[in-house]
Formats: sequence, C-alpha cells, structure tokens
Amino acid sequence: MLKRKIISDLDRWLHEPSKKALLLKGARQVGKTTIVRDFAKKNYAHFVEINFEKLPMVKQAFDGNLDAETIISKLSLMGFGPFVEHQTLVFFDEIQTCPNARTAIKFLVEDGRFDYIESGSLLGLHYADVSSYPVGFEYSVNMYPLDFEEFLWAKGIAEKVVDTIKTTFHNRMPIDDFMHEQLSKYYREYLIVGGMPEVVNTYIQNADFSKTLLVQRSIIDSYRDDISKYAGQEKARAKLFFDAIPSELSKQKKRFIIADIEQKATAQKYENAAQWLMDAGIAYFSYNTHNLLLPFEQYEKRNLYKVFLLDTGLLCSMWREPIQWQVLNGEIDINEGALTENFVATELVKKGYVLHYYDHKSRQELDFIVAQNNKINIIEVKSGNDYKRHASLDAVLENPNPTLGELMVISKFPMQKIGDIQYIPLYALGWI
Repeated sequence: MLKRKIISDLDRWLHEPSKKALLLKGARQVGKTTIVRDFAKKNYAHFVEINFEKLPMVKQAFDGNLDAETIISKLSLMGFGPFVEHQTLVFFDEIQTCPNARTAIKFLVEDGRFDYIESGSLLGLHYADVSSYPVGFEYSVNMYPLDFEEFLWAKGIAEKVVDTIKTTFHNRMPIDDFMHEQLSKYYREYLIVGGMPEVVNTYIQNADFSKTLLVQRSIIDSYRDDISKYAGQEKARAKLFFDAIPSELSKQKKRFIIADIEQKATAQKYENAAQWLMDAGIAYFSYNTHNLLLPFEQYEKRNLYKVFLLDTGLLCSMWREPIQWQVLNGEIDINEGALTENFVATELVKKGYVLHYYDHKSRQELDFIVAQNNKINIIEVKSGNDYKRHASLDAVLENPNPTLGELMVISKFPMQKIGDIQYIPLYALGWI
C-alpha cells in the first residue's frame, strides 16, 4: 500500500464533530478507491461499497423518495450491508453516474447514523444532471497522482530523511553535493515513471521501464476509451485535443495552438472538447495574463493558454519516439523541456495553485506566476545549462512592483541565491 498525503485529509474528516459527507474528486486511476478501502479497514467495523458504474441497477434505490430510511432499506434489500449505526462507512463510488444519489447526500447526512464518502472521476461532466446539490453537507477533497515526495516514500526513502531535506529547502539552504545528485537521480526517474499508483507499484516491484511503459499506455488507452464513452458529440475533437498535448508542449513557446490540430480549427469549435478534458481532470490549463497585477483573473485572456497533462510519466509515454533512456541519463531538456515544465505545472496544481503564465506582447514571457499572501511569485523553468539566462525575469526587475514576491528559477542545478533571484532545484519545488 502506497503512503499518500491525502490520508491526513481523511483523518481530519474522521474526527470532525459534525461530519459531512466526504467528496473525493480526481481523475481516473489516481488511487481514490484504494485509499478509501484502506481507510475503512483501519477505522470502521463495517464497510459498504457501492460502485454505480459497475452496478447500474443500484441506481434504482435512489428512484422515488430520497429520505434516509427508504434508501437504506432499499440498499439492504439489494444485499448491501450490514448497516450498523455509528460503525459503518458507506462508500458511493463513481457517484457522477447516479445524480439522485448526489442529491440524497443531504438527507443521508442529516440522518446521522452512518458516515459517507463519495468518489467520482468525471464529476464535472454531470453537474447539469444533479437536481439539487447537497450544499453545506459535503467536504470536498481533490486527489492527484503521487507527487515527488510521495514517490520518494514509495522508493523507501525514510520520512525523517525527507523531512530534514524539506526543512533545509524551506529555509532556502543548499544541501551537499551527494544528496543533490541522489535527489536529481530520483527526480529523473519520477519524470519517466510519474505518479499513477499502478505505474509506481509496477516500477517499485520491478524497476523495468518496459513494464511501466505498458501500464502507462494502458492508462492512456483507458482515457481515450472514456472520451469515446462519455464525451458524446465532442469525442472526436476531445481525442484530437488530447493527443495533441505532447506535440504542443514540445514547442518552444508551449502555447496550445488550436489551428495545429486540424485545418480550419477554431477555439470556439474546440471549446467544449477542451472543457471536457479539464473537467475529467486529465488536463490542466494555464491561462495567459497580460498584467503582473492581482487578481490574475481580471487580466486573463481565456483564448490564450498552455495545456499540461496530469502526469509526467503518462506524458513521457505518449511521445512516438522513446525518450526514457535519455531522460534517465540527464537529458531533461529534451523536447524543448516539455517534461520539466509539465512537472512544475502538476506540482503547483497539487499544492492548490491556479495556473497562469505572463506574456506581454510576445516579447516578455514568464512560465508561471502564482498568487501567495497577496504577492506574485514568479517561476521560470530552465531545463538546460543556461539557467542563469532569463531576459524576461531581468526585465521584471528593471520595473519595481510592490506586489512582487519571490522570483524563482527552477533548474537541475543546486540551490543558491544571486541578487533578488532564488535558484531552486527542480525536485525541490514541492518543498518551497
């Protein structure tokens, strides 16, 4: 069983005096079902798991009256249980396929006899089907693939060692060369393997990249199947958009150009397809803002964006030419540094940040800008050896701005600070 940070969110929810239902959101195959089963085993005498996708007939329990007594009675008659008061966790998996169950959560929580966890991979795609959301009766948590720190735990690196390193970087202090080289090696492995639990488990059991690649391609195929199954009229465009992500990230500018997908393609034509991928949690969008002022949303250009995949390992597996060996040997600048920028994007999303990049008339571009404590932190990503060349960042320094926070260059080189710029190793981003 992989150790996951999200367990602390579940533990916090468990000890809430007035417990709401826990809504666990995330893309398919990030480990939601596994973590809930393990959590139930450790904390409850009884566990009732209902997967609406595998057992569509169960939806009938939510037809008609939605009071708790009626629903629990119907589920018991269907063979689910036992329902022992104050000792049972009820898990509604893939709840997006049963909108009435989502509506019923309010009444089930008010009843108070049992605890409830809901999980869904495509929740954003079915919002219109829910007649009444249980506002005030849900505690929502997002789940993602393993981050780099969780990958280190999976590799068997002692938590005390990781905590010491984390504290060092949090204080903006460098570590010794040996530790830097080891962490850089693990980071390169992470770029290839990524954080999808099944892939990580496969790699830990047998460090054979050909086997992890098979699992990654299977997950990619399952995402394409989901598009075919759930994207409706948008499925053809959603597939084209999805398959274009690696090539669009391999461009120097990395901005996603709709016209690259097909002739006469327009942003309006692909708008719903792009939204589908975002709602499914498969793709992360970073929108352009043309002003270094808060709030970023006020200056967004929604028609200009970069698109990142939820996992670097999956992205690595999607390129036609295999690049795993090159990355493992230190060539992380391959494909215009697409992997490194995708890594930074996913780490920021896992920390709860909304992605934006700054582009001023195509003459000055900053890879990521994030709002923190009413300040703007700037993150420039450098995958090659020229990490101290950053004309756009230098231009920012020439124009003093009271809203600016920390200016960071993320690269493969050790921690150091020169003037106003903090240079940070790629692997340390999640600890900054």
